[in-house]
Amino acid sequence: MSKEFLIFTFFLILSGIFWLILTLNETYEREIKVTMQIKGIPKNVVLTSNETDTLRVVVRDKGWLLMRYLYDKNRNININFKNFDRGNGYGIASSSEVKRLINQQLEMSTTINTVKPDRIEFFYNNGERKRVPVRWAGRVIPEQLYFISHVQYWPDSVDIYSSKEKLDSINAIYTEALNYVGFRDTLMVTCKTSHPKDVKVVPEQVRIGFFTDVLTEESIDGIPIKAINMPPGKVLRTFPPKVKVHFVTGVSLFRTLRPEDFTVIADYEEISQNPSDKCNIYLKVIPHGISKAVLETKTVDYLIEEE
Repeated sequence: MSKEFLIFTFFLILSGIFWLILTLNETYEREIKVTMQIKGIPKNVVLTSNETDTLRVVVRDKGWLLMRYLYDKNRNININFKNFDRGNGYGIASSSEVKRLINQQLEMSTTINTVKPDRIEFFYNNGERKRVPVRWAGRVIPEQLYFISHVQYWPDSVDIYSSKEKLDSINAIYTEALNYVGFRDTLMVTCKTSHPKDVKVVPEQVRIGFFTDVLTEESIDGIPIKAINMPPGKVLRTFPPKVKVHFVTGVSLFRTLRPEDFTVIADYEEISQNPSDKCNIYLKVIPHGISKAVLETKTVDYLIEEE
């Protein structure tokens, strides 16, 4: 039985080898990856697009040759900057030029069906740059009864390289779209920036901290009413001279608030144009991180005195 098993195994392996040879001798189509790199960049030139990219190439040939392509990870083409520079910060290698460069890395029998992208574009400038702040984009929502009290960036600004017209039009760089929902503790996120392909951002990756706090309804009393637009020699006295404001904020922020952080005003010009027993008062300034701020009363008694 052992001898018969060995004979069976031998012929099974032999038939498998013949099957593999016949199979690999058939013609197939497969997608392979080719690395593209721009070479010969002058010292005074800064590429604002990617210096290295990956092309997805669909090729047709015998199976055994395609196997070699799939397992060979060192296939790449070099784009000479000088040969494909079109001036004015722009360069391009056409579809036919890209295929010609790829063909140099393949066997004569191999046929290229498609290349994605079908052409290679690159953008550059002569070192012009601008420093702009970073801003987050997307959907970042903490749990109910929590809110984002503070956002911090590392770094808080980045350098951008592009044409002068593009630099003048960009005032901030935004992150890729974030999507974080239902958190309550401080959220730390590392993400990439989002920008047009002809803009280079340094660094391209930033770290963002979303600091949360518990929402609470609170109030502060004793905020003085200040008169504005008063003519010389006149004094506005209100009754009461101080008021209370109600608002929603975080517990941590509330502990730091003082009446002096708010500004409540009464406008003499409005009083003189619309004389009445009472004058309107307005909440003019509120600290950052406070929402739904309202005065306990919107009108007060007043008296105008001559100095």
